[in-house]
Amino acid sequence: MTGVALIGCGFVADLYMRSLKTYPAIAVVGAHDRDPARLARFCAHWGLRAFDDLPTLLAALPEGGLALNLTNPASHAAVTRACLEAGHHVWSEKPMALSLAEARGLVDLARARGLTLASAPSSVLSEAAQALGRALRGGSAGAPRLIYAELDDGFLAQAPVEAWVSESGAPWPWADELATGCALEHAGYWLAWLIAHLGPVREVVTATAAVVPDKRGLSEAAPDLSVAVLRFASGPVARLTCSIVAPHDHSLRVVCDGGIIDVPRAWDNGAPVRVRRRVRIRRRLLELPFGRRVRLKGPTHPRVGRTGAASMNFALGPAEVLDAVAAGRESRLGGDFALHLTEATLAVATQGSHVLETTCAPMEPMPWAL
Repeated sequence: MTGVALIGCGFVADLYMRSLKTYPAIAVVGAHDRDPARLARFCAHWGLRAFDDLPTLLAALPEGGLALNLTNPASHAAVTRACLEAGHHVWSEKPMALSLAEARGLVDLARARGLTLASAPSSVLSEAAQALGRALRGGSAGAPRLIYAELDDGFLAQAPVEAWVSESGAPWPWADELATGCALEHAGYWLAWLIAHLGPVREVVTATAAVVPDKRGLSEAAPDLSVAVLRFASGPVARLTCSIVAPHDHSLRVVCDGGIIDVPRAWDNGAPVRVRRRVRIRRRLLELPFGRRVRLKGPTHPRVGRTGAASMNFALGPAEVLDAVAAGRESRLGGDFALHLTEATLAVATQGSHVLETTCAPMEPMPWAL
């Protein structure tokens, strides 16, 4: 049985625990959090061993196990470094680091020690993401040219965020989310899918803005809008919008030579992927209103029910890392992919024009998606 250790027992940790329940072969060694009350509440809810300090938890994690870094973004780099220096593989919540230099240093450290360092999101391994990849590889809609990707989360300044509580009672960290920014928090969801299937991003041009001046009295808040244009080395261009102002929209449209590939929901592992062919009716070109759904031969991966605002299995990534370690291969979400995803995310969150330094190969499909 393979072991994992959870570091950080906040809101997202409950989503991981509920997801890990779908993998009986993965044992949770225990958890640590810098807040003793939060640690005690979380471990009591899930029946886990609580570790008062990080070194003791890492000492209890068996060789070949995986540390899950579920801390807040500002702590990601330091916690990941501590785990790597203790000799453990690491799965990091996104973004892996808040600067490219930090991220590169962590990837280099992992490689030097023969360890795996991989980064969220797991959703790129989902049935929906893999179905999108199959549609693109199969060419059923023709070559991709333009992508519109939306990650709008509604008018957050007026949302009842104080009432958002996780399964074990952890409040949603709205102040930290606003300070970090919607682009750093969420851009990775669509970016991982696009990089996995289209390959590396060559250039990003981003405009950011704070369009709502008062964020619940928070003195320092990141921009609440990011609009980025990404040029992929393979040719396609994408427009990715992240906001906490516009009405909720997590859709993706890939415009191809012969039609459009639609995905309605980023946070749904089972979201339908449909190909809508383009037809000519008299003097007009139209996309068919009801497309053909792309289906994969099952079984694909374990499902979890709807948890909060998402229907995602957060353990897909950690499970893939553990499988890669056991097989002696590089994780699909590790190494060059994790580093390039981090750089692209940082570019989407930062005003200006960015020529990316890193690169990666397209992701190998999951075996059940071939």
